[in-house]
Amino acid sequence: MSETSTLTFQWTPSMAVLAILAVAATVWVSVKACRRTRWRPATVGLETLRLVIVIVGALLLGAPEWVEPFRPDEKPVVAVLWDDSTSMQTRDVATKQAINADRSSGEDRADEPDAEADEANGPAGDETAAGQESANNSQSARPPKRTISRADAIEQLTRSEAWESLRQRADVVIQPIGRSDSASRATTVKRISASGGDAGAITGNKAEKGTDLSKPLIDVAESNRQLLGVVLASDGDWNQGLPPVAAAGRLRSIGVPVFTVPVGSPVKLPDLELVSFDVPTFAVTGKPVRIPFSIESSLPRDTQLTVTMSTSDGEEITKQVRVDAMSRTSDALDWTPTRRGELTLELDVPGQAEETREDNNSKTAPISIREEKLKVLVIESVPRWEYRYLRNALSRDPGVEVACLLFHPGLDKRGGGNSDYIKEFPPTKDQLATYDVVFLGDVGLNDSQLTPMQCQWLKGLVQQQASGLVFLPGWQGRQFELLDTDLGELMPVVLDDSQPGGWGSRTPQHFDLTQLGRRSLLTKLADTADENWTVWANLPGFQWYAPVVVAKPGTETLCVHQEVSNQYGRLPLLVTRTFGAGKVLFMGTDGAWRWRKGVEDLYHYRFWGQVVRWMAYRRNMSQGETMRLFYTPEQPDVRQTLSVSANVMELSGEPLSDGNVTLQVEAPSGQTQTVRLKSTGEEWGAFAGELMPVEPGEHQLTLYCAETGQKLESKLFVQGEPLEQVGNPARPEVLEEIARVTRGQVMAMDQIDEMAAWLSSLPDPPVSIRRVALWSHPLLAGSLIVLLALFWIGRKIVGLV
Repeated sequence: MSETSTLTFQWTPSMAVLAILAVAATVWVSVKACRRTRWRPATVGLETLRLVIVIVGALLLGAPEWVEPFRPDEKPVVAVLWDDSTSMQTRDVATKQAINADRSSGEDRADEPDAEADEANGPAGDETAAGQESANNSQSARPPKRTISRADAIEQLTRSEAWESLRQRADVVIQPIGRSDSASRATTVKRISASGGDAGAITGNKAEKGTDLSKPLIDVAESNRQLLGVVLASDGDWNQGLPPVAAAGRLRSIGVPVFTVPVGSPVKLPDLELVSFDVPTFAVTGKPVRIPFSIESSLPRDTQLTVTMSTSDGEEITKQVRVDAMSRTSDALDWTPTRRGELTLELDVPGQAEETREDNNSKTAPISIREEKLKVLVIESVPRWEYRYLRNALSRDPGVEVACLLFHPGLDKRGGGNSDYIKEFPPTKDQLATYDVVFLGDVGLNDSQLTPMQCQWLKGLVQQQASGLVFLPGWQGRQFELLDTDLGELMPVVLDDSQPGGWGSRTPQHFDLTQLGRRSLLTKLADTADENWTVWANLPGFQWYAPVVVAKPGTETLCVHQEVSNQYGRLPLLVTRTFGAGKVLFMGTDGAWRWRKGVEDLYHYRFWGQVVRWMAYRRNMSQGETMRLFYTPEQPDVRQTLSVSANVMELSGEPLSDGNVTLQVEAPSGQTQTVRLKSTGEEWGAFAGELMPVEPGEHQLTLYCAETGQKLESKLFVQGEPLEQVGNPARPEVLEEIARVTRGQVMAMDQIDEMAAWLSSLPDPPVSIRRVALWSHPLLAGSLIVLLALFWIGRKIVGLV
């Protein structure tokens, strides 16, 4: 309905004076021209047209606008938005009805799945329903709880009968928001007209995977011009879209208050949750593998648990774990696979009586069990005892193929008499690239040992090919010669050049494990942490150690000298670091061979076997004849950035210098994405890229090179949970902020009548004003141009031009 329209001006003093002067000057000029021609009719007509043009232009200086008020004929709208996301299935709302039902029947609504909620959830709510079924089964053995779900608590608000008192004042739109499901669902918006009944239903598909409280608030304001107010019932748990306060600011700007109804407990329910189960991508038969896991507890007491890991071929491993109250506990399982194949591991945490849900007490992950043959290159100058026993340990390891290069300084020949000796450093990069781990003993650049080019190759082998490099310094101090080469950048410690020969002692010295060392797989020489610490404390001592000053930043120190220290602390003797795609280890003594005393090869072989497999692990995650694929982290979480690296060789065996290398990722749902890998090291055929998986589960990877036509298939397991979860605490502070910003109110579920009264007392939305800026209207501009053209033509006709 339109009201009286008006023409308005926005005059400023300067514009008004300018307009008056322009009109007055035009009148004076026109009168003078008419007198000069003795009021000739043609002249009078032209001057009149000139005056009209000037008057119109003068009026435009006042910025005229045509203002047309508009008041809609329909009634204002009240929007009732209720949260139907998965988190609303959390049963943590106590009501009088539930308590009374408990007392009367012993079997109330809190212990049965809500039929209407299940029907609304549809097939895409199977995950939630399964969780509720598990929780109900566990509750059958204990007294029923006097609580209902958050969705049940706000059910009354979603009924049209609850808003009958508003029928004469406004139309009521009841709309669900925030449903978090991986499948598309049809959502329905009910409109209750002032005359009663349903005025229609608007349906649409919704495929959101999280809760967005901001967008529904903005959408309801844009779709209803006569919005009187909004009622928002939710637990406040949002995880997608803009912050809700952004939408609240927009609603405030148009004068729409939001009445919020918080529901749910702000305190996390008693629960045990298996947060992570970090299964490696692959393991080797007969070699122990450590599998970390974390359990988060919101129980009010410490709990002693027996976790069970079962394999798909029927094997079970158990471990006693003490889980601290209201905290996260991390531990690890040790397992030695015995047969090859693709297995699935499942870790189960036993449920507790006071837990509210048990669907988060287990996780599964795949693992590939292989029989690996790792290639190791050992480079040494003289056959000292450390070298001899290291060579024996690696040669007798069935999973290792060792090659030894012994320089024999001062002699004409190199190597030894066995078949595992080579006579020269690998002459090409592709031959060097076959080695997974390289041990550098007491070697340098002099005496025809390594060359600067070979040092550069070793750096590239670690950085681009993900191989491992072990520094084993000796009393000759030859590794000081490597500090000025490319290998100096890889050295994880700072060496004291004033004592190149290191330090010797007549009495045995001992290692001391650091906190990192006590948790590391490299230093695990016994099955339990206490036994492992005892083993290290009783290992035979060493009588020489390298001149180490301090470990470099970004490294991890696993062992230090038990007694010797300097201004930086105790001397680091076993230090690791990551360099590029590979790993580096520094062993600061040459006395590990002494660990065989009394126990033969028990600890010595185990230690070096763990070192080799730890350093070669990443590069052997997935490989073919001409391709190798590895990524970090190896089992990422959902929505975590994954760094992908690949090495690609040409069919001739040379590294691919440049090419079109792509990685196709197929998610469990069947959706695919293609990642273009960029060249990062042309000399080594290295390519890298990033991706972010958004679905948990097993992903299929296909690495493809257009130039060679080769492809490599692999698998990636992504951990994580959906954005929406049952059992998380409510966030009433979010709803309080929305109400405060929009000048609304925070109400309780039993205050529906008060909410209706507040909404009824609100003034009608302001009248819509339509403003037409005449001073910039194209029609008026066109009219002025026509008048100017007529004026110019008229002057020509009367002979003034």
